[in-house]
Amino acid sequence: MPSAVASRRRSRDEDSESEISEASGDANSASKRARLNYNGYASRSSQSPVLPDGYRSDANGATQQETLRSGGPRGKHQPGSIVRVKLANFVTYTAVEFLPGPSLNMVIGPNGTGKSTLVCAICLGLGWGPQHLGRAKDVSEYVKHGEQEAHIEIELAADPKRHRRNPVIRCNIKRENNKSVFSIDGKPSNKKAVIELCRSFTIQIDNLCQFLPQDKVVEFAAMTPIELLRSTQRAVAPQEMLDMHEELKEHRQKQKSIQAKVQGDQDALDNLENRQRMQADDVQRMRDREVIKERVRLLELSRPFAMYKQEHRKHNEAKIRKRDAALELEQMERDVEPALRAMNEKQAYAQQVEAGRNERSTMVQDAEKTVGNIDRRLKGLSDRKAELDAEVEAEKNAGKESRKEIARLEQNIVRLKRQIEEQPPDLDISGYNERIREKQRAIDDASHQISDLKRKQEDIGRRGRERSERIQQARRDLENLESQAGRQESKLKAASLDTFRAWEWIKQHQDDFEKPVFGPPIVECSVTDLDHVDQIETLLQRTQLLTITCQTKNDFKKLSNILHDRLHLAEINMQHMDGTLNDFPAPIEREQLGRYGLSGWALDYINGPESVMAMLCNNVRLERTGVGDRDTTPEQYELLQNSPIENWVTKKSSYKITRRREYGPGATSTNVRDVKKAQIWTNQPVDLRAKRDLQENIEGWQGEIAELKKEIEDTQKEIEQLRTMIRDTQDEVKTLQAEKAQKQKILSEIRALPTKLAQQEERLGAAQQSISGVRQRLQNIAEKHDRITRERAEAAIDYVSAVELLQTRHFELNEAEIMLIEARSDLSVLTDKNSQVEELLTLKRQEVQELTRQTKQLLQAAQALLKRIQKDMADAAVRGDDAYQDFMREIPDDRTSEDLETEIESEQARLELMHEGNDRGVIKEYEAREKRIGQLQQHLEQMREELVLADERIQGVREQWEPELDRLVALISRSFSENMKEIGCAGEVG
Repeated sequence: MPSAVASRRRSRDEDSESEISEASGDANSASKRARLNYNGYASRSSQSPVLPDGYRSDANGATQQETLRSGGPRGKHQPGSIVRVKLANFVTYTAVEFLPGPSLNMVIGPNGTGKSTLVCAICLGLGWGPQHLGRAKDVSEYVKHGEQEAHIEIELAADPKRHRRNPVIRCNIKRENNKSVFSIDGKPSNKKAVIELCRSFTIQIDNLCQFLPQDKVVEFAAMTPIELLRSTQRAVAPQEMLDMHEELKEHRQKQKSIQAKVQGDQDALDNLENRQRMQADDVQRMRDREVIKERVRLLELSRPFAMYKQEHRKHNEAKIRKRDAALELEQMERDVEPALRAMNEKQAYAQQVEAGRNERSTMVQDAEKTVGNIDRRLKGLSDRKAELDAEVEAEKNAGKESRKEIARLEQNIVRLKRQIEEQPPDLDISGYNERIREKQRAIDDASHQISDLKRKQEDIGRRGRERSERIQQARRDLENLESQAGRQESKLKAASLDTFRAWEWIKQHQDDFEKPVFGPPIVECSVTDLDHVDQIETLLQRTQLLTITCQTKNDFKKLSNILHDRLHLAEINMQHMDGTLNDFPAPIEREQLGRYGLSGWALDYINGPESVMAMLCNNVRLERTGVGDRDTTPEQYELLQNSPIENWVTKKSSYKITRRREYGPGATSTNVRDVKKAQIWTNQPVDLRAKRDLQENIEGWQGEIAELKKEIEDTQKEIEQLRTMIRDTQDEVKTLQAEKAQKQKILSEIRALPTKLAQQEERLGAAQQSISGVRQRLQNIAEKHDRITRERAEAAIDYVSAVELLQTRHFELNEAEIMLIEARSDLSVLTDKNSQVEELLTLKRQEVQELTRQTKQLLQAAQALLKRIQKDMADAAVRGDDAYQDFMREIPDDRTSEDLETEIESEQARLELMHEGNDRGVIKEYEAREKRIGQLQQHLEQMREELVLADERIQGVREQWEPELDRLVALISRSFSENMKEIGCAGEVG
């Protein structure tokens, strides 16, 4: 082992992943001059010692050096070395005690004599776990077959400075609960304290360079040189060397990182510079094209200025034309003024006549209104006279009716006086009320009884429903007892309540998954041959029996989230298995198993969904585990040891062969376990006692339901009787209330007779008084009649005068109409004579108006263009477009829009002759790349400076660490040679 470390360390051609090889270099050829460390101080020379004095003089350091030293006393155990190992009931040993010597100890013997057992005892007895041995995973498997406890007692050589006597560590291993109990010097302790004690002696069971079991040789051989070096330093070097080694690796990692960055940046820089050279000509041509595009842009932006100049000229020309037309209009108006004045005078006369006609028309309308008002007045007086005649007739008729009413009232008064003299009937109101209240109380009591009986019915119904639900559950339990699936689910529920709940949820939500999700093998699988059920169950652990199988990763993730996050189930085992049984072939054909005493593979005796079977093969190797009907004979065992079969199970025992091929074909060990009694896939009969209990419960609950039904029927009868009594009592109450109301009505009528008598007498007086006032009213009506007759005569005279006035107004209106017709006729003659002159004036006026409109329109257009130019100039100033502003100042005043468009077309033609592409993007990319090149050059300089510093740091650490490592290897080599000589062999560390 040390030889391998040394040779790997001095190799200078190792792969770049070997951190220590690239970091250390050749110590003999390295420069010995002092270097500056990262703090700026001179580092120590490689010739000066870097380890503390304690490493050479203190207790721990002395122990390490004396252990490696080739010479020295051999009769005394070094502190921490094993003085004594005592075992009881441990693997193959019933009782044994080892007393190792103070120097090299060798245990020699054939296979199976317990050499490795001693190694296992040292590992477990010093507090480390079985995982460091590479054999059985449980400590209980190290207890001797047939025993319940194993004992390990290890005595270590004491450190005189810390212990008065040798520490004794005792470990008791219990098969029952798979636990180890520790004590130190007879005092109870724990594994942590034991390991701490061992570490204080620099005992490192977890270091393969210090403790190398037989089953870990392959792992040791696979260790890289770096791992070997680190483990060697852990075993024999002080902490300072380990720290320097870690520091060296850290510096080397940083150096590699910087080198990778430098190389990457250099490659990027070369690539960028090459691309710059290739694009230089294209970029120059694109920049020329950009200049032309910029001129086209400025020319197009100057269009409003040219348009403004053009509109301004048009506006000035339109103003001149407008002025000329206005002068012509004024001259024409002066020339035709006399003829127009005569026509205007005639038009004014016609208007005056028309106004007089309108005034007389209004006077006619007023006269018509006066005649209409007088006519309506006459009609109103006639209507009033008719009303008075009707009142006279009504008064005469009313006298007759009043005399009849007086006779009727006198008869009523006589009848009422006679009724008042009669005796009123007796009426006991309080008696009636008391009888009605008694009946109402009886109704209320019956209603309360009905409510109580209904609540009683509801309670009985609830209890009946509870009994029915219990009966249904009991019947389901009976069906489960009588079905294999039900029995298996009951076993799953007993084994893991969380897994049972998860399986119940999965069965109800299978449609939520991409592919079917399978339950645990307890419910999904069955043993095809019950003669082998004990053997099959022995091969499977509880975790495997409770594993839920998903066929896709998405289903696995989804189900895991639901079971843990939503359902909060803790004890859940899941596995994703997308393979098939074809992925798990048997090592040999089944027909060949007979020569080994085996009847088949374990996979042949279990049945279930393919994904579940594939999961079991993946975890337990059912396809590679043989099953035998009889115990294995020695001859069959020898054959099996040399066969591809590593696991098999017989009626009583389970065998597992562990092969160490690196030690030859005979290097094997066998782990044998007893076959357990099956608990899961047993075809046990139905539990008759449980079945009988369920049946008795069902019968009892059915009897209770029958009694409850009878009780409900009796209660319903009571309710019907109470309802009948309520209806009868309500009828009696209605009868009493009607009788009471009738008597109250009669009594009220008797009490109202005096009031009625007074009313009748009052009405009689009023009727008599009405008879006496008829003559007076008739006289008043006659006086009104005479007054209306006089008013009618006056109105008739007024009507005649109004009609005469209306006739006069009509004559005057007709006269005005004739005059208006004559004036309009004269005006029409003059208008016809001057129509041509008027038409010329109209045309000239329209021309002036049109020129005014055009002038205004051109002025607005010019002003709009001016505002646009001003806005463009302001925007250019804001965005800093100096080129636009300079270009606008240089535009000549005489440039027309046509000239501008010609120049734009010329420049665009030049653009079309050039290659069109993403000019802006290419130029922008070119400039950005140029900037990036500068940044990379600067960054490369910085990284190269950091790389120089990293090299100096590595060299500084190497100059301290490598000489000490060389001395350490030399010590290991001398000790190794001395020990080899004592056993008659030759050996050294190269």
